Amino acid sequence: MESNEAKHLPMEKTTIGERDMISSLHESILGHILSFIPIINAVHTSVLSRRWIEVWTSITNLQFDDSWLYSEKEKMQKEQFVNFVEKVLLHFTNSNIKSFSLCLNSHKYDASQISEWICFILNREVQKLHIQYADKVLLSSKSLFSCNSLVELTLQMTCTLNLPISVCLRNLQKLSISGIKFASDSSTYSNDITLSFPILKDFEARGCEWSTVQNISLQVPLLERFSIAIWNRHSNESCKSAIKVYSRRLTDFSYEGDLEQDIVLCDSWLIRNASIVIVIDEDKKDRIEKLAFQAHNLLRQIDEVERLKLLFYKVLRHGKDIFTNLPVFGRLTYLQLNEVNGEALLQLLHNCPILNTLVLLNGVADLQKDIFTSAMVPHCFLSSFKIFQFKGFNANEQDLCLVKFVLENAEILEKMTISPAFWLGYAYIDMEKVKEQILSLPKSSSSFCMTEFSDISIK
Repeated sequence: MESNEAKHLPMEKTTIGERDMISSLHESILGHILSFIPIINAVHTSVLSRRWIEVWTSITNLQFDDSWLYSEKEKMQKEQFVNFVEKVLLHFTNSNIKSFSLCLNSHKYDASQISEWICFILNREVQKLHIQYADKVLLSSKSLFSCNSLVELTLQMTCTLNLPISVCLRNLQKLSISGIKFASDSSTYSNDITLSFPILKDFEARGCEWSTVQNISLQVPLLERFSIAIWNRHSNESCKSAIKVYSRRLTDFSYEGDLEQDIVLCDSWLIRNASIVIVIDEDKKDRIEKLAFQAHNLLRQIDEVERLKLLFYKVLRHGKDIFTNLPVFGRLTYLQLNEVNGEALLQLLHNCPILNTLVLLNGVADLQKDIFTSAMVPHCFLSSFKIFQFKGFNANEQDLCLVKFVLENAEILEKMTISPAFWLGYAYIDMEKVKEQILSLPKSSSSFCMTEFSDISIK
């Protein structure tokens, strides 16, 4: 406990002289402190005193953003920004840089100039690299794939990378890329391409073009999360190459695309969370049979999942048998679906024996009037099904038939939440009468279901 004498000591006796304690710190410590503020502010500390003139050059984290303000009200012009970056990099010619971030959203730049900056940083043993630029960049594949110091790599830009037959980044733990076109070196057409990341844990690729003749093999033994979005809508032919993922620790999988390119998950039995979003363009509906086969193959690889988001757009309209011959999802407890037809929904429910929660978006389509009256009750309705969330409820006959089927047959259902579609806010439908109709529907004799209604959310 503090003594009474200490409490009443004069202020000048409780301070340590007039010495500048911060300036007396070692330069490496000061550099570490300055790494937490924008580089433009760090450079400005050079005017504080002679001691501070070169302190900022000891920082190891460089972040550049061309949306900076040059003054309180004035935005930094393109020429000012380029000159600033060039002058700063000149001071790091013989230094290592742990982290480098370059966000270019305000101006258009010379592609070769951006490439020079990136190559300069790759030669400084950078560990974390983040580049964000909407326009085209010339990036050296050799410089990138030989930078073994990389731990985190984020590339959000438009460029082409020529893949050699083998790539290995032994320290990479996190990879996030978008807008990249991957091409083959002309000399390696007879071989598959191997990308080896021995300790990678997180992989994300969105809007990349994998235009290689060879299959791409991802050797990622420690990978835990794999997320990929591939669109080949501009291609007239299906992609012949496949992306193969070799990991025995993969638990989270996400796919978004048109299934024109095969995804092969090797040793995928540990995947517990999965999200699959498939969209079929109108001009490709003649390929629906092949795409249905590819969808089956993808779903069979994740049949051990516990949580699954499965969204199909424009698929069921052209291929209503896409859910036939589905695998049994023996571990699945949570399922989210978008607009689906009655037959497909029943097939899925029958193939999910321990399903606990169903989230349905935008109702059921193409529902035959008597499909639920003659249908066998899914096993999960008798033993595990407790929560039903109906989002985008259209208040039509098909949706009401589904609600009735669930209430009558789900024996341990605890909660049903109905959220009306936004368009009902503009329609001449008496939602109070619809609610009364639903509340009057018969329930399973052993069910104690609570039914809730959300207000209409007008967008």
